[in-house]
Amino acid sequence: MDSNGDGIGDLQGIISKLEYIAELGVDAVWISPFFTSPMRDFGYDVADYRGVDEIFGTLDDFDRLVEAAHRLGLKVIIDQVYSHTSDQHAWFQESRQDQINPKADWYVWADPKPDGTPPNNWLAVFGGASWSWDSRRGQYYLHNFLSSQPDLNVHNKDVQNALLDVARFWLDRGVDGFRLDAINFTMHDLELRDNPPAKLAQRSYRTFDFQQHKYNQSHPDIVRFLERLRSVIDGYPDRFTVAEIGGPDALPELQAFTRGSKRLNSAYSFDYLYAESVDPEHIRRTSLDWPCDEMEGWPSWAFSNHDAPRFLSRWHDGSAPDAFSKLMALLLLSLRGNAIVYQGEELGLPQAKVPFEKLQDPEAIDNWPHTLGRDGARTPMCWLGEEPNAGFSTTEPWLPVDATHIERSADRQTENPNSVLSFYKTAIRLRKNEAALRIGDITFLEAPEDIVAFRRFTHTESVLVVLNLSGETRTWLPNNANGQILIATDGKNEGANLLAELAPYTGYVAKLA
Repeated sequence: MDSNGDGIGDLQGIISKLEYIAELGVDAVWISPFFTSPMRDFGYDVADYRGVDEIFGTLDDFDRLVEAAHRLGLKVIIDQVYSHTSDQHAWFQESRQDQINPKADWYVWADPKPDGTPPNNWLAVFGGASWSWDSRRGQYYLHNFLSSQPDLNVHNKDVQNALLDVARFWLDRGVDGFRLDAINFTMHDLELRDNPPAKLAQRSYRTFDFQQHKYNQSHPDIVRFLERLRSVIDGYPDRFTVAEIGGPDALPELQAFTRGSKRLNSAYSFDYLYAESVDPEHIRRTSLDWPCDEMEGWPSWAFSNHDAPRFLSRWHDGSAPDAFSKLMALLLLSLRGNAIVYQGEELGLPQAKVPFEKLQDPEAIDNWPHTLGRDGARTPMCWLGEEPNAGFSTTEPWLPVDATHIERSADRQTENPNSVLSFYKTAIRLRKNEAALRIGDITFLEAPEDIVAFRRFTHTESVLVVLNLSGETRTWLPNNANGQILIATDGKNEGANLLAELAPYTGYVAKLA
């Protein structure tokens, strides 16, 4: 929400909409970076970890946001970007001066090969080599993302101490925890060994996907830094950490980074975010990757976010979008683990169409037209269907409002008891009321193709979740099961016995006797 008419959402805008967030029934709000930044990557290129960029407001605005959220019973999670900074950060400006200054080793610098080429073959996520030459210093610096995002040398204990001080700064201001961006990129192979080539099946339009990223990320010492971070956070009561971990082989890191009580509380990967479709086997596999052993961490799940096209456009053919959105809401809120609902997901928004000339995302611009890009998931929230720019701003917003979103605006759905928004509120309320859905174990049942069925259970209660992922009517009942339906995506049969016939894109949760 834009509060000052510049077309950009800001902290005061968030404050003005916190009641809407609280009415959803969620526990917390995660706010993407609002720190001082040149905005080459929209805040993920931090120029001052302790400052608020003027386009978003001030530190006083942030303090008011935390106070307002807490008054409404909401916790506030903010991003922390520890793998890299902006090249405008004072640390990098000092580090690049020469090879002997106090911060000379705060970033990843390396000499060229004898022929002047980069020290190894590492490739950047956004394309091209992950090394850029700095003539002033006479060395290459590492950047796993944009060349304006140099990688911090988190092997360096002074860098770790500085980052831990950043964490303390925000914890002292009352934040309830952190989402740790790209945390598996925080340390690199000190020998700078070449990455091996990827298998042909893993390659895509991105040169980044031509390599196995064995050496530029996922260093085993990352867990030691996370343990230091956890020790700081444990000095503040009731705080929470969730890590983002990308890559095709993220599971070992997800489990290592959250294992035991001295690391992170939770983590999520791109299992669903980059999936081109969703099916029972995918749901079963990703869930059973977390088998509930004693030292295991706790997973988090997201179907859409600011880095991935919205699930409705990736997984659905366009027919009955509201029914499919409700079905996926019930799936997300029934899985074992934390559920992260991305803004607009509760309205059933598809990926917005952003014409090339309006694109802001550097990845989308560089890879046009091979990718939907990230801008289509970042367009303004539609608050008021009858207002200019859907009530987001009084002026032209930084990204265009998609016309198909306007008919799904928050005000129109709030007034409709059968809307996607109303269903999210009901499903979230059910999750809060049923311990089996919040913290229970999970076991899957054998079911016909296109149906996913599982039990969530504690020592004292058990619920059954049945979802028909197909556009066809399906017939199925679990053997020897009795119970009453607590919620159904089509709003029918609540309080009735288990259903044998499932209409297209419908599902239910039932309390088992």
